[in-house]
Parts: sequence; C-alpha cells; structure tokens
Amino acid sequence: LFELLDRSKASSARVRALVAYFGEVPPGDGAWALQALLGNQRRRLLSSLRLRQICLEGTGLPAWLFDDCYRQVGDSAETIALLWQQRSGAATERVPPSPAEASLQQWLEELLPPLASLPPDEQAEAMRALWQGLEPLELLVVNKLLTGGFRVGVAQGLVIQALAQLSGLEPARLRHRLMGGFVPSAAQFTALLDLADDDASLSSRPYPFQLACPLDADRLGATAAANWQLEWKWDGIRAQLIRRHGACWLWSRGEELINPAFPELIRLGEALPDGLALDGEVIIWEPEAPGPRSFAELQRRLGRKAPGRSLLAALPAAFVAYDLLELGGCDRRPEPLRQRRAALEDLHQQLLAAPFPAGAGLLRLSSTLPLPHWEALEALRAGAAAAGAEGLMLKDLNSPYLVGRRRGSWWKHKLEPLRLDAVLLYAQAGSGRRANLYTDYTFGLWNDDGQLVSFAKAYSGLDAAEIEELDRWIRRHTSERFGPVRAVEPLQVFELAFEGIGPSKRHKSGLAVRFPRISRWRRDKPASEADTLAAALALMVSRP
Repeated sequence: LFELLDRSKASSARVRALVAYFGEVPPGDGAWALQALLGNQRRRLLSSLRLRQICLEGTGLPAWLFDDCYRQVGDSAETIALLWQQRSGAATERVPPSPAEASLQQWLEELLPPLASLPPDEQAEAMRALWQGLEPLELLVVNKLLTGGFRVGVAQGLVIQALAQLSGLEPARLRHRLMGGFVPSAAQFTALLDLADDDASLSSRPYPFQLACPLDADRLGATAAANWQLEWKWDGIRAQLIRRHGACWLWSRGEELINPAFPELIRLGEALPDGLALDGEVIIWEPEAPGPRSFAELQRRLGRKAPGRSLLAALPAAFVAYDLLELGGCDRRPEPLRQRRAALEDLHQQLLAAPFPAGAGLLRLSSTLPLPHWEALEALRAGAAAAGAEGLMLKDLNSPYLVGRRRGSWWKHKLEPLRLDAVLLYAQAGSGRRANLYTDYTFGLWNDDGQLVSFAKAYSGLDAAEIEELDRWIRRHTSERFGPVRAVEPLQVFELAFEGIGPSKRHKSGLAVRFPRISRWRRDKPASEADTLAAALALMVSRP
C-alpha cells in the first residue's frame, strides 16, 4: 500500500488502492493502517537520532556522510534504509519477525514496542538484526513506524473517501465517528465501518467543524447583504463545548481535549442543559471588560494541565458561542443558520434570566453586526482591531452547518496583515521534496545600535522559480556555516506579512509574530533601508 500511494499521482488511483487494501486486510491491520495514514500514530518508539546512531555503528560510516546524505534525501527513515542496504548488502537470510510472518497489528502491538525498552546495546543489536531481515521498502516503512513520522502524502479526505466507498457510509458520518481520536483495534475499526451502528458511542465526541474560506468579493456581491450574518472573527481557539449524559467536554479544532487547561469552562459546561453542543471560541476575556485580550496572553493558558489560582485570576477564560449544533440531544446542524442562531439567542437569554452558578461572564454570545448594504463592509472591517478581533465573519443565513471548508457558506474577511521589510540572515534546507533547496529562512531588523537582530522565521510565500533563484544566491553568498544552517551576506530584503505581534522573552528581538510569511521579494530596496525594531514596536502598539 505504501508503495502504491507513494508512486500514484492521481487521487482516484490512491483511493482505489486504499479501498482495495482496507477491503482485504483483517480489521486489526486496517485499524493500525488507518491510524498511521491519518497522522495520528502514537508517540515514537525510537527517535530518528537513535536510529541514526545505530545505523552508523552498524555500517561504520562517518557522521558527516550520513548528514550529507540526509540533506539530499530529506527524510531520516529513508536515509537509514538506503545507507543500510547499500553498506550491508541484501539480506542473505530473512530474520524473523518479517512482514511475511506477522501482521501489521502484530508489528505495532507486539514486535516493535519492546524495542523501546531494551538496554542500549541489546536495542542496537535487535535493530540491526531486524534491518538485516527486511527488504528495502519494508525497512523504510518499519523505520517510519518506529519514529512516528509516517507520511505518504495522502490527505485525510482521500482516506475518508475510500472508507465511505467501502462501507456505504456518508463521509460526514465517518468524519464524526473519527472526531476526538481513533483508538486502533479490530473492534474499533469494525464499528467505524458499521452501516447499522446508531452512533450511541459518540456521546463525548465533537462534530466535524465547519471552516471558512477567504472572502471572494465578486461571488459575495452577487447576493443580497440581508441574506448574511455578520460577526467579528475572534482571535482565540476554535472549540466545541459539549454537555451530554451528565458530563462535559471541551474540544479544540485540532481534536484535542482541553478540559484541564480551562477548568472554569468545564464548570460552565456542567451548568448547561444536557444534550447541548456549542461551537465557538475560547478567549481571554475579563467579565467586565469591553473586549477580549490578545492571543499572546491566551497562549499562556495553553498546555497547562492544572493552571494555578493566580493564573486563572490573571487570565480568565470565556467561551464565545456563535453556533448551536445540538440542543436537547437533537442534531440541529441541518437547520438553516437563522434558525440555529435564534435558538442560540433564546438559550442565552434563558441562562441569563435564571440563576447561573457558573457565572454569566464565562459564556458570551458572539454579537452580530448590522450590514445594511455591501458598501458598509470595509468600514466595519476597519473597526475589528478596536473590538479585539482579527476581522469579520460572513455566514449565509440560509445555510446548514456543513463539514469542513465549503466555499460559499462561510467567508472570513480578515484585517490586512501587518507588514515589515526585513533582511535575510540565515537559511536552512527544507525536508522531503525540498531537501536539496534552502527554503527555511530567518530574517532580521535593525536595532538602535545599527545591528541586525533576528526577528522572524518564514517558510512560505515564494514561488518555485523564486525559491530556486534564492537557493543559488544563498550558496554563492554564504558567510558562515553552523551545521545545516548557513549565515548569508545581509543583502536581500523581503517584505514579511503577519497577523499579530507581541512581546516575547524567548526571542532575541523581544518580539514574536503570528503566522509570518514572505509577501514579496524587495529587489528594489537595499538592506540599509529595511525596517527597524522600533517600527515593529510601533505596529505592536497600533494593533496587538
């Protein structure tokens, strides 16, 4: 399957390969293959660094040669597979366990996990014996499964499409069953594809999120403004707050359960009526404040397993609800937005009218904005920063709640990005298909002493021709090397675009930016005219 997917160019061919594979393998193998293909594989058993060490010890190759090969290949698992086969020669005798003698489920449940706990010498000996018994492609796949870095370029949508063809289930229903994580087992895989299952086991799981597309003004202008709901695009964490069967769950859009980080929102959920699912935004918002605080402050709450009292008091979270997905245990997503919004407003009023033990400030209703005509849109967008938002959301009042990104129902109209002209300081080669090109860049701004200080990294924004041109320039103008990183002559200026800026103790510049990318190559500007840290600070004051 790996070979077919890796070599196929057409999506239809990949779907056919997936359907054939899942249709013929035992459910246990299907479960583990699905886990890997979805990119949800459990933590790595052995690190790439450890496999590299074992390979070098077994082949006698120098480290510099391995590193040079890696920079050409761009994938450590593949580099090891190629070097091991080249150096050791083809295996003369297969050493069990082998793919011919063990299922994928056995490999991932019984054969590979014990390797992680062996003493170093025994581990190295076991790995080399394992490699010696594998064919080149088998060796590559095993290395990827060991390191948890299994990637074969198949989008989740193609996997869902294949499973839908195989099972007869709607893709949206499959996505819902997979929300909240998939535990690989034969029973779980069989239940996933069961056409008759009533989905009663999904009580803790969120619905697949609907996503917005960047605004297509021409397409929007062909409709009446009165048919659209306009609201702020909040700069927080997209989440679903779910209350079912006496329990509460807070799910992020990344399908991560974030209950521990926001205990006050779990108390809020426990005070809500049973059989309820709300779509909204987690954001830092003090009860009496007119607007929310910045995303940078929200980041201080993320990943905390048990935030202390002082942090909870200093950075109080709120859930800003903007859609009602379930009420009274009934799925409301097929209803038009205007009906879901009316029900959400009624629910919010009922909660405010009754004694609400969780506190009214924890649950906020995302306010709608008046849009009398399309000419008023840009003026409203200009007020987003003052409201603590990053732009506008436009939603078709007649649309149901859909799955994923569907053009035409939800549009996002963000503020124009912040921009600064910065100087290229460092470059590093990419990975995978870009392993032979310098595609990862570090940029600097001028400080008050006339020195360039590293400010941001960016990996996107240039087209293929510009990347190749810049790669040639970097190789000719390298001033120093630090392992895989090249320092370059500070001559090239690029305009960087980003969504926000804030103070940071972790960065040399004292600043951190959100979603930096290259917006254009400023060939017309010398490095001496690039922007300064003072200019960046001014942007932070104007729009945090």
